[in-house]
Amino acid sequence: MTDTITATLNASSKGSRMKVRKAVLPAAGLGTRFLPATKAQPKEMLTVVDKPQIQYVAEECVASGIEHIIIVTGKGKNSIEDHFDSAPALERFLEEKGRHDQAELVRKISNMLQVSYTRQKEPLGLGHAVLVARDLVGDEPFAVLLGDVLIPGKNPATKQLIDVYESIGVGAIAVEQVPKDKTHLYGIVDAVPAPQPPFGERLLRIRDLVEKPKPANAPSNLAITGRYVLPSAIFDCLERTKPGAGNEIQLTDALRILAKEQGLFAYIYEGISYDAGDKLGFLKATVEIALQNPEFGAAFREYLKTLKL
Repeated sequence: MTDTITATLNASSKGSRMKVRKAVLPAAGLGTRFLPATKAQPKEMLTVVDKPQIQYVAEECVASGIEHIIIVTGKGKNSIEDHFDSAPALERFLEEKGRHDQAELVRKISNMLQVSYTRQKEPLGLGHAVLVARDLVGDEPFAVLLGDVLIPGKNPATKQLIDVYESIGVGAIAVEQVPKDKTHLYGIVDAVPAPQPPFGERLLRIRDLVEKPKPANAPSNLAITGRYVLPSAIFDCLERTKPGAGNEIQLTDALRILAKEQGLFAYIYEGISYDAGDKLGFLKATVEIALQNPEFGAAFREYLKTLKL
């Protein structure tokens, strides 16, 4: 570990740490993997069982103690804003019909936390989308959650990362083990064990990050999972990140700078993720989340048993 990183870690351990209150949810992508379903609606609004994907992510934020989410939108994303807005006419209709539970369900969506919006005018990469949120985040640590990665469970992955940040004072990203022959599908971390209580062997210090390496060149089988808790210094790193393929600014490239200059941890989170931005991942998420549903999960399980595959 370099002297600069050591000094950063020491300063973090001694100084007061700001609470992680905000989260950035990039939602400006075109969703081309789901055409034609996404021709006229955002991929983030595609429903998994009974909720749009982005609501699962917002609920993870609430369960993690986040108070304010900043959704980075683009052209054609108005339905996301409508979903989190109040709907007095619908609420009144449901109340008049005696459907009070449904009225409360609708009301809860708009009241769950503060939501702000900013627009990414051009699709210039995930890093650029995060950078667009700079003014709304300000000079404080924040989480980043990818809207098409669903990680259900009682112990939210974002909360696990917040615990790391608030304990150590250094940014952390969620990683999970993937098959060695699948590393070319993910961003992969080059990391060394950095165990400390209460995180144990799940905590690693990142030396570098590699975007979609071939299996023979992959430094590990630990893949970046779509959950990050970062210091505001990441914005300066993004400003210095040169555009790559397609003139896009990649978050991974900025994380490499952050890791070298201030330190960055990887955390092997507890839980299972679903890439709902991929058709097969979307189907897996739908089936497995449906099986966990207390209302109809048992009946759905029995139905699946009757299928002749």
